[in-house]
Amino acid sequence: MHINSQAISQYYNYADSALRAASGILHVQYPFQYAWAIALVAAAIIFLVVLSLIDSLYTYVMSWAERKLMARMQSRHGPTYVGKFGFLQNFADLVKLLAKENIVPNDADRIFPTIVPAIFALLFFILIFIPLSSGFVGINTSLGLIIVFALLSFMPLLMFLVAWASGNKFSSISAQRSVLMMAGYEIPMLISLVPIVALSGGFGFYSIVGAQSAHWFILLMPIGFAVFFITLLAELERQPFDLREADSELIAGWLNDVSAPYYALVLFIDYTRMFIGTLLVSILFLGGWIGPSFFPPAAWILAKVVLLTLFIVIIRATMVRMRIDKIMRLGWNWLLPLSVLNLLITFVLFIK
Repeated sequence: MHINSQAISQYYNYADSALRAASGILHVQYPFQYAWAIALVAAAIIFLVVLSLIDSLYTYVMSWAERKLMARMQSRHGPTYVGKFGFLQNFADLVKLLAKENIVPNDADRIFPTIVPAIFALLFFILIFIPLSSGFVGINTSLGLIIVFALLSFMPLLMFLVAWASGNKFSSISAQRSVLMMAGYEIPMLISLVPIVALSGGFGFYSIVGAQSAHWFILLMPIGFAVFFITLLAELERQPFDLREADSELIAGWLNDVSAPYYALVLFIDYTRMFIGTLLVSILFLGGWIGPSFFPPAAWILAKVVLLTLFIVIIRATMVRMRIDKIMRLGWNWLLPLSVLNLLITFVLFIK
C-alpha cells in the first residue's frame, strides 16, 4: 500500500517485515486477514512515540535552559542542587506536581478538568502535520499550512473555556484579555503568510522549504519576518505579551484554579506551543532543514529551533509586560499596516 509519509512508510515496512517473520515462525499464511491494518497501526504508534520523545526532550532541555539563562542574566543562581548544573531539578519539580492532589473547585463546570488535556491533544495533532526533516512527517499534505493555522485558531477558544468553566472571575477576565490580544494579532500574522504562499506556489511545507533553496524568505521579506515573529510572541503569550497573568491584579490568570497535575500539563503545553511556533518560523523564513551537508537535515532545523527559543527567552528576561491598550495599539496601528506593506513590496519586487 502507498503511504504519503516517508517516516510512517518506513515504520510500516519494519512492521510488515516483523509480521512476515512472525507468520513464518507460527506457520500462518501471509498476508493473513487485517495484516496491513496491524502494520499500519504499529507504524503510527512508533511514529507517535518518536514524536512525543522529541517534544518531551525539547520541553525538558529548553525549560532547564530558560531557568539557567534567565538566572544568569538576572544575577541569580537558578537550578543548582538536583543533578549536575541543576539539570534534574525539572524532574524533581514534575514529581512534586504530579504527587499533589487534583482539586476541582465547587463552582467549576464539569467540563473543566477535561479541557486542558484536550488542548494538549490538539497541539500534538498539529505536530503531526509539521515536518521535522525532509522525510519525517506524520501526514504529508499539500494543504499543511492551512490545516495547521486552522487548528491553531482553536487555541483562544479553548483557553477561554478553561477560564469560563473554572467559575473564577479573575480567570475569566484574564482569558478575555488573552483572547482579545490573540484575535487582533492573528490578522497581521495571516497576512504575512500570503507572500510566502505566493513565492512557494502552494500551501505545503515541502514546497515552502523547496522555494528557499536559493534564498531564505527572511532575506526577501525581513518586514514579514519581523511581523510574524512579534505576532508569534503574542500567540505564545510570552513577554512582553504575557497578559494572561499579573501578580497585582489577576495572579495566575486563567490558570488560577488549575491544580498541580494539570498545571504541570499546562507548562508542557506552553513549551509544546513554543516548539510548534519556532518550527513554523524555521520552515517559513529560515529554510527549514536546508543547510550544509556536513550535518543531517534534521540537525539543521532543530538547531534553528533551539536558537529561536533562546532568543525568545532573552526577550523574556529583558522586557517588561506591556499594558493592554499599548498591545492592541501595536497590533492594529503598526503590525497590520506593516504586514500589508510587506505584501505589497513582495508582490511588486518578486511576483511576476
